[in-house]
Order: sequence, then C-alpha cells, then structure tokens
Amino acid sequence: MVAFINEHRDQYGVEPICAQLPIAPSTYYQHRAREVDATKIPARHHRDQALKPHMQRVWEENYRVYGARKVWLQLNREGINVARCTVERLMREIGLRGVVRGKKQITTISDSTQERAPDLVKRIFKASRPNQLWVADFTYVATWSGFVYVAFVVDVYARSIVGWRVSTSMKTELVMDALEQALWARKNRLGLVHHSDRGSQYLSIRYTERLAEAGINASVGTTGDSYDNALAETIIGLYKTEVIHHRGPWKGREAVEYATLEWVDWFNNRRLLEPIGNIPPAEREMEYYRLEESSEAA
Repeated sequence: MVAFINEHRDQYGVEPICAQLPIAPSTYYQHRAREVDATKIPARHHRDQALKPHMQRVWEENYRVYGARKVWLQLNREGINVARCTVERLMREIGLRGVVRGKKQITTISDSTQERAPDLVKRIFKASRPNQLWVADFTYVATWSGFVYVAFVVDVYARSIVGWRVSTSMKTELVMDALEQALWARKNRLGLVHHSDRGSQYLSIRYTERLAEAGINASVGTTGDSYDNALAETIIGLYKTEVIHHRGPWKGREAVEYATLEWVDWFNNRRLLEPIGNIPPAEREMEYYRLEESSEAA
C-alpha cells in the first residue's frame, strides 16, 4: 500500500489517495520516515522480525501441523520467551496455520454373536503408571492402489504409541502384529488391562488367547458407540489429521508405512500433548520413572 502511494503521490497527492484506501496519511508518513531513518523503527518490529524465522522453523520441524498454541509452547520450551498473542499475530502475517481435524470414519465392524470380555474401563481412560492400561483400534487410508489399514496400541498413561502396523488387509493379522510389537516393546506388564471396541478382529480367538498368554486382562466396550474407546479414537484422529489428510494423496502401502513410522517417532518423542502437560509422551514416562527411582532410593 505504501509502495502504491509512493508511485502515484505526485499525480494525485497523498491525502486524496489515503482517502480512498484503508490507511491514514499519518501512517503513510510514519512508514516513509522509517524508510529514511532506521532508528525510528520500533523495537517491537525488530523483535518480530527476529521471531518469525523461529516460528517458521518450529512449524516446519513439526510437519506443519502445529497451530499458534503449540508453536508458542515449543518456543517457550526452547527458552524463547514470547506471548501467545504475539505468536498468533505473527503466524497470521507469514501465513502459517495448524491442521484442523475432520469427521471420524467408522471402520471396526462389531459382531454381536461373538463372546467378549467385560468392560473393565467404563470410559475412564486414566492410568497412574505406564503399562497399566492400553487401548487399541485401527483405521483405513485410501491410496491409489487401494485401501490400507493402520492399527495402533496406545499406553494411556502418557499416550505413547507402543505398537502399530500397516496392512492391505483388516483381518486379525493386522491387529495381532500391532499387539506383538507392543508386547516386544513393553516387558513389564503386571496388572495390565488391554481395552478395545467390539470389532471382530479384537474379539477373535487368536487375539484373546494371545492376551491371556501374555498375562494381560482383556476389556471390551459394552455400548458400541464412539465413547467406548474414545482415547484410541482420539489418537487415530490426530494421525488422520496430521499425516493422512495433511500429506496425501498416497500412492500405496509403502508410502503410508514410512509416513506412519516418521509420525509415531515424532509423536512419542517430540510432539507436545496438552492432556499430559504439554510435553511429549516419552518425557512424561521418563519423569515417572525418575520419580519412582527417587522414591525407592529414599
């Protein structure tokens, strides 16, 4: 706008041009004075220019999914003290925005004829320690070569993803493989409860027998609505928003698998999660074990 006035001021004059534009003559003259004398540029402008690259970096490093609140939290974690309103204003100026969740799609098919374990969770998705409660669910991804399916096992305490698998089939092998990865990753499973919805894959004989063999107490939602396994669906919602809808379209299974591998590593080790205090899941678990060791030493 200032450049436009500069270009036409000799022909029409500053005041008549400003009368037709959303800018006051005093604002124009202030900008002109700053162009001539850099000492008249306010300190806030210099700080804004210094902050913008940091905001761009944080946004890029976190797969371009963070909104203003997450960028603000990460900057402060790095020791860059800045107000949230400043982050919001500057992100608008440079055109940065976070991803927004879409509607949930239902994939798990319930089988009312299958026997199922009791509901040990009752929609209370809380845990006082790691390996106390796991939740499991899976979703689908449309690719150029057909649908692929992604299963997750999540530790409720810190929302850590302890097992996952990508497959072109949504048969029992999909959820079994995710469970096996979780069992391999987590050895201390005393008193662990595994909760799922009423999908036939999770009610299969092979799956329930594997849980029993590992000494895990099975739990299955009773009412059959989304609240029965809300935490797992929340994690899947984040996955669909931050990976599938954000980075697609997808060519095939290999592309989805690699992107999921990247996302799980970022999610567990670097993503800030509000429900656990705006820290990454790994940091939350490390803090638990550190306090446990201190207590035992005392």
